[in-house]
Order: sequence, then C-alpha cells, then structure tokens
Amino acid sequence: MTEVAEATSLDWHEVLDFERDWRRAPAAGGATKERVIRERFGLSPARYYQALDRALGRPEALEYDPVLVARLRRMREDRRERRFAARLDREGRGPAT
Repeated sequence: MTEVAEATSLDWHEVLDFERDWRRAPAAGGATKERVIRERFGLSPARYYQALDRALGRPEALEYDPVLVARLRRMREDRRERRFAARLDREGRGPAT
C-alpha cells in the first residue's frame, strides 16, 4: 500500500488518540513527534498531518473528544491566520502601522 493510500485509510479515532496521548506513550521515550509518527503509522509527518486535518474536519470528531478537537482546531486556525498575515506582509498589503 502506498503512503498516500495508508494516510487516507488511517482511522481518524487512532489519529486523535495519538494526538492526545503521544507524549505519554512508552514509545515516545524522548523521541521527536515526527519519529514516533513514522514508527507508529509508517507515514511521513506531512501525510500524518493531512490525515489529522481530515480527522478534525469530521463532525463526529468533536463528539469523540470535544476538548482535544476544539484545541487542535483552534491551533490550526491560529496557524492559518499567521500564514495569511505573513503572506500579506510580504506582498505589502499588511495592516498599516
């Protein structure tokens, strides 16, 4: 199975469980999150984060773990806003100061 197929078939429950618990997992043992993602899921971090983004878009994800999903959605939105603001600044269309 290709990495793309694996990422799309990844169970969204498993992704959310991992996001919630990865630091406490014995496999982490001081390893970087990217390394743990590769070892556990066999995916590149980019593919994993695509699967996470799809999981966060599911309405039932909020029912499954409302606190985690709300926090991750908020973090995702903050990152998007920062990227958009940075792009506007580079293009010279940022807020006047």
